[in-house]
Amino acid sequence: MNVFQEEHLLFSPANPEANAIPTIFAFPNEYTIGITSLGYQIVWSTLAMRSDVNVSRLFTDLNEPLPRNPELLGFSVSWELDYINIFDLLESLAIPLHSADRENNHPLVFGGGTVLTANPEPLADFFDVILLGDGEDLLDNFIDAYQQVRNADRQTKLRQLAQIPGVYIPSLYAVTYHNPDGAIKAIAPIAEDIPKQVQKQTYRGNTLSASTVVTEKAAWSNIFMVEVVRSCPEMCRFCLASYLTLPFRTASLSGSLIPAIQKGLQVTNRLGLLGASVTQHPEFEAILDYLSQPQYQDVRLSIASVRTNTVTEKLAATLANRDTRSITIAVESGSEKVRQIVNKKLTNEEIIQAAINAKAGGLKALKLYGMVGIPGESMADVEETVAMMSAIKKAAPGLRLTLGCSTFVPKSHTPFQWFGVNSEAKKRLKYLEKNLRKQGIDFRPESYNWSVIQALISRGDRRLGKLLQLTREYGDSVGSYKRAFKQLRGQIPPLDYYVHSQWDWNEQILPWQHIQGALPQKTLVKHLNDAMAINNEKLVIRN
Repeated sequence: MNVFQEEHLLFSPANPEANAIPTIFAFPNEYTIGITSLGYQIVWSTLAMRSDVNVSRLFTDLNEPLPRNPELLGFSVSWELDYINIFDLLESLAIPLHSADRENNHPLVFGGGTVLTANPEPLADFFDVILLGDGEDLLDNFIDAYQQVRNADRQTKLRQLAQIPGVYIPSLYAVTYHNPDGAIKAIAPIAEDIPKQVQKQTYRGNTLSASTVVTEKAAWSNIFMVEVVRSCPEMCRFCLASYLTLPFRTASLSGSLIPAIQKGLQVTNRLGLLGASVTQHPEFEAILDYLSQPQYQDVRLSIASVRTNTVTEKLAATLANRDTRSITIAVESGSEKVRQIVNKKLTNEEIIQAAINAKAGGLKALKLYGMVGIPGESMADVEETVAMMSAIKKAAPGLRLTLGCSTFVPKSHTPFQWFGVNSEAKKRLKYLEKNLRKQGIDFRPESYNWSVIQALISRGDRRLGKLLQLTREYGDSVGSYKRAFKQLRGQIPPLDYYVHSQWDWNEQILPWQHIQGALPQKTLVKHLNDAMAINNEKLVIRN
């Protein structure tokens, strides 16, 4: 039996019409990873439930039988470095890498997902169409519009699709630069009938996503996932998951969450509650009460990162009784000042109380997420993180503590998008490692070098297309990127420009300036100034 036959489908695929659009929907990684992506599941099932679409799935290691002449090839992109696999899959299908090289007989290559919505520009040359934002309405609007131009030539298709809100056609926008390795001079549509800005689409309903397939082959074996909330009301100023997806939305308890959970638990006993701030659902207590019923005694419950001051003894006990041994909270720093800068509304007392409650409720471990290199952070602030972890260990003895720590990476559409990566972050990670491990606290740093590459792609413009192709040839390492920059010297800005430089909002056109996110730039600048005022810093970025 193949892996596709082992799947439990929670939807009914349509029988494709004779003239259905032959479509490939790809995830640029292995099946076990792709099928665990709720976004991928939702888009695939939406396409599969349309009788006018005949969709086949494609992963790097597996695929369903593929159409000989596909008209549409879609990619769900949720991790920056998967661009290498996108190139590989395009070549395996004999499709030119660059949109400009494709002809009428080639499929339209479209993409969506967090990476492309946040900043599509580094990959702009490789996609014909990019869908910006939530797929609930956008995907159907895109397919409906494609049906209307299905028999037209390629250029006519693209120009007509560009009229659909949230559909971005990169080739219809020209980017000019002050000089080849300088800043962007302008981003403008190539014709008057093309929108000057493309608005990210936001779904505002109260029925959120839930798994459409359950399989033991998923990275989280046999898990049924249900989205409890979307976005986050806290708005930490570095956070893409909050700012890009605003406004904060919650699933209806009786109209969406409970029916979805009931449906999922008919085929599996593993349940995952998803969202950036799950415990801030206004009826979260009722969700816990529902899952505490005797008929769900054997359910294994997992919850995404929860807000620290919502970790109650009741929550911990419910999780412990449902085969969960640990809980994860994001604290960012042990420094009150740094938390104020990023708008993390927490005190050390609340963090310590969360640990006490976790232990009292029967949990065995607590994982905290932190960050170094936040704008305005000093070495003294990093020392306060060590002191905070020591205080937690003392207050909740026997609770296994882990601090996962990343380096601040600027993200588009957030107030901190103008900042670069702090080159001192590497030393600060090493300081934390040395001082926490000797206390028996598990320290798990994210690679500083990976953070540099993440920042490069996060803040990149179209000129990175050449660089990404070169790095694929040179191998997947930081050295490959440096080698590629050296080869392209004079053709694109240096690594420091993208990664470490602080950009001035008054003078600098951002690579994603023509993409309208949830908030206008003037609001992001206000939030930035509020952050920096806490540190009494004289802003280079002026309002």
